Amino acid sequence: MSRLRSVATSALEVNRRTVLAAVGAVSLSAGVGYALRPTDSEAATTSEAPLASSRKAPSPPLAPYTRGTTVDSVAAPQGGSGYRRLGAGPGWPRVVREDLAAPKSGRADRRTPLAAFVQLTDLHLMDVQHPLRLEFLRSTDPHAWRPHEALTVPGAVSLVERVNALRGAPVTGSPLHCVMTTGDNTDNNARSELEWFMTVMSGGTITPNSGDPRHYEGVQNSGLKTFWQPDSVLRDRDKGFGFPQLKGYLAAAVREVRSPGLNLPWYSTVGNHDALPLGCYGSHGDPYLTEFAVGGRKLMSLDATEAKKFQDTIKNATDPQGAGFRDLLRAHARDLRSVTPDERRAPYTPAEYLKAHLDPAHAGAGPVGHGYSAANVDAGTQYYAFRIADDVIGISLDTTDPGGHYEGSIGTAQLNWLDRTLRDNKDAYAIVFSHHTSTSMDNSRPDPARPGEHRHDGAAVVSVLARHANVLAWVNGHIHRNAITPHAAAGNRSFWEISTASHVDHPQLARVIELVDNKDGTLSLFTTLVESAAPHRTDYADLSQTGLATLYRELSFNAPGANRTLAGSAADRNTELVLRKG
Repeated sequence: MSRLRSVATSALEVNRRTVLAAVGAVSLSAGVGYALRPTDSEAATTSEAPLASSRKAPSPPLAPYTRGTTVDSVAAPQGGSGYRRLGAGPGWPRVVREDLAAPKSGRADRRTPLAAFVQLTDLHLMDVQHPLRLEFLRSTDPHAWRPHEALTVPGAVSLVERVNALRGAPVTGSPLHCVMTTGDNTDNNARSELEWFMTVMSGGTITPNSGDPRHYEGVQNSGLKTFWQPDSVLRDRDKGFGFPQLKGYLAAAVREVRSPGLNLPWYSTVGNHDALPLGCYGSHGDPYLTEFAVGGRKLMSLDATEAKKFQDTIKNATDPQGAGFRDLLRAHARDLRSVTPDERRAPYTPAEYLKAHLDPAHAGAGPVGHGYSAANVDAGTQYYAFRIADDVIGISLDTTDPGGHYEGSIGTAQLNWLDRTLRDNKDAYAIVFSHHTSTSMDNSRPDPARPGEHRHDGAAVVSVLARHANVLAWVNGHIHRNAITPHAAAGNRSFWEISTASHVDHPQLARVIELVDNKDGTLSLFTTLVESAAPHRTDYADLSQTGLATLYRELSFNAPGANRTLAGSAADRNTELVLRKG
């Protein structure tokens, strides 16, 4: 057995029925945690850890419900045109998807819940005062900077509050087993952002401020008309679209925030914005960019023509190592503005990302490591498997490409590990998690740490998943849009790909996913979208933590250049996805 297989799959290779027969068996090794309730979750730190023995009987199911979900109500614009306030709108209906199997009548009376969990994705917690940001691209692209970016932390805390308030799974009423976040947890690979993310998820106080502890320093008090200047009477571009003047906004945005932390065990998947500076540069180890990140200079404006040329290098992946970015900053040395230096803005390495998850201070509701283990640190990997429920395993992939660019891929070792893990656990249903979607994995750049290893695209992952009848769904994010895609395969090996909108761009959602056995030869996956707990209607006089979370949603809806299609169609939102049993 290879070391990689040993650290990632050893405990999962135990026959499922053997595991279930073990009294109180709740934990699998090498970061493979068994998540039923906070008290049931435990992460191992070696490749051969004993199973825990503290399992309790699951709580009885509650009644199905819709309140607090988008089936009941969704924030909707009020009024006709221009800057629009939000209010409570009608809910989104549930759509039955028959693409892969025909639903049979009477299944609602027969079905048995198997698992239920919540997916968060693309939180993009931002240190908006960080020197290495691309706000200056707004001269060519209005959506390169968004007016609500300073509020990602209170916005994310409000989403945690919503998840904590859910009364179990909406369709079946069964207990929720865990939460999985599918990457882009941070925005710019900054240590400050990583600390904020871990605290949002596990609980504690966060001051979303860096640099000068006394006040905000950045584009929103720069006097540049390109950006919304909320505290100023300046007639900036966004006020021309109807954005309000909000005296005290910036002071409120960098004020201390309190997160209750999730009251469910939570697991973590890495995204390109977590792994790469700016989500696209394989620039770890570049001394100039590393020093610039913690230094006292910041580029805030750039001519539109030059900005377009530079943005094209990112979109076309012609500068995956960031050399062009370094050259741009040097060329505009005289245009840099002074800000307060801060060591907390330094980029973090993959090992530091893992160690932050393993820090007992961030254990929250568990498990320690949130899926990752010391074995991942030793092997230099960020993928793992874990048990969601008795008959259901989860597999978290690392689809980021350390060679640079925002699109993804996976190496041969990980692809082979995925195949083995599914084969060795054929008696359990499998839910696969990743950041990238099948269509956004086309990055063939080699991993600098493994230069001889081939990189595989999304089609290769689909091919592996379609070999295994136990795969039910591939759950991901990255595209910031709701999309549900059927992947048909012979021999009852079809599965659903479930992509969920981000919590940074409107409509700012998370998704509850329930798996049930219909007892008629079919299974159903129910997907239910939820918004944060923030009220739909803003009060501009309310700059409290809750008021800022409400404002976060409204500003995101009105952001110039915002994509209005990210909610997807009705068939991509609240659904019942039917499958034949394998």
